[in-house]
Amino acid sequence: MADAAGVPDSKGVTNRNRSDQEAKMVRYDSDGQIPRCRKTRFFVVLMLFSGMANAYVMRTNMSVAIVAMVNHTAISHTKSPAQSKERDGDFEWSYKLQGYILSSFFYGYVITQIPFGLMIKYYGARHFLGWGMMINSLAAFFIPISARSGGVVGLCVVRFIQGLGEGPIVPCSHSLLAQWVPPDERSLAGAAVYAGAQFGTIVSMPLSGLLAHYGFDGGWPSIFYVFGLVSTIWCVIFICLVQESPAVSTRISEAERRHIMEAIWQAQPEERGRIPFVGIAKSPPFYAILVAHAGHNYGYETLMTMLPTYMYRVLNVNIRTNGIISSLPYLAMWILAIVFGILADCLIRRNCSITVVRKLMNSLGQYGPALALISVGFVHHSLWLTSVIFILGMGLNGAIYCGFKINHLDLSPRFAGLLISVTNCVANLVGLMAPMVAGHVIDPKSSVDNWRIVFNIAAAIFIFTASFYNVFASGKPQW
Repeated sequence: MADAAGVPDSKGVTNRNRSDQEAKMVRYDSDGQIPRCRKTRFFVVLMLFSGMANAYVMRTNMSVAIVAMVNHTAISHTKSPAQSKERDGDFEWSYKLQGYILSSFFYGYVITQIPFGLMIKYYGARHFLGWGMMINSLAAFFIPISARSGGVVGLCVVRFIQGLGEGPIVPCSHSLLAQWVPPDERSLAGAAVYAGAQFGTIVSMPLSGLLAHYGFDGGWPSIFYVFGLVSTIWCVIFICLVQESPAVSTRISEAERRHIMEAIWQAQPEERGRIPFVGIAKSPPFYAILVAHAGHNYGYETLMTMLPTYMYRVLNVNIRTNGIISSLPYLAMWILAIVFGILADCLIRRNCSITVVRKLMNSLGQYGPALALISVGFVHHSLWLTSVIFILGMGLNGAIYCGFKINHLDLSPRFAGLLISVTNCVANLVGLMAPMVAGHVIDPKSSVDNWRIVFNIAAAIFIFTASFYNVFASGKPQW
């Protein structure tokens, strides 16, 4: 059971009721300064970053694979220039069916969010994250046979199981960040970990395109075999080497342990025992995060799941080049997420209000891609201009990791895993609608006008949710 301070005991739970003598011992080293060794927490952040990257590889590889899997000539009755140079796939799946396939992952992903958010408080996060990702990784090996033997239904079932396994990744990462990272390092650490999503997408899209063209077993199946193996190896390393908290770690130096525990104790309110469900339900800052998270997911999932199809059908980009070009916006987002993280922590250390920093970063992260989505529908005649606009828009989107995405830790480090499990659940319920809406809008005619509607819907949602966040968000501790 979790107790007071958010710093776990031998079972990964917390204990604020230490003796005064022990508390004083934790505060300072021999020269009277708080030690700042970062070796072990850097390793934890690195593992969470690579775990997030693996999670997004498993999530996004289907977006490229499905382009190679589908017989586009059969469903559109015409061949684009890009299609004439490629071998058509084996499956005659309409754009609506493709939308359902791309969404099936998120149904499994969504329903595990809140249960894991609640259980983390009592049982810790490490095993949920490690073994959940193991399920996700092993299920990838069954995607080719499920598509060939079970069709749409079989494929959707396996993708649903992958979603179930990936469900713990965000609440568990948040919980481990709260345990391992002091408050004045959280903007950069959070940005680094969640930028793993972009890094995973950067790796997944171009390599998936190359594997679809040159890979074994018909091309596209090799995407799931290769990435499934890599992710399985990561799971073994994570389960064996990452520990729940500094308090129970056997690999951390005593100086680093003291610094982390003291910094976290000082930053959070006194423990009041129970989870403050009523307080959370009445909290405007919590709803600000919830709305911003939902809006971000809708816009992000629109691009993540549909961008390769847009490049292929409208801009006539072949499957090999498609993956590379589609990954460039995420490369920009990954790089700028780190830059924004450094900037945000710098502003906070210089006594800039955390609330102001979160709102500033979130505005950059949501208004920027909204303008890009509105603009891109009018430059379809130029692959170069389209790519530049997507790169700029998604690059600015990297600021959200120092905006709403890390804001849960400001409101309550102790309940950060629960808070993000709730917002992530709702956000992904909204996000899973994105490929389905897009599929219905562009089916049966994948015209520029229809794609413009898809992009404008996502842009409007970005603008509304960013504005809501700016009105109600806060960076002050609540519970």
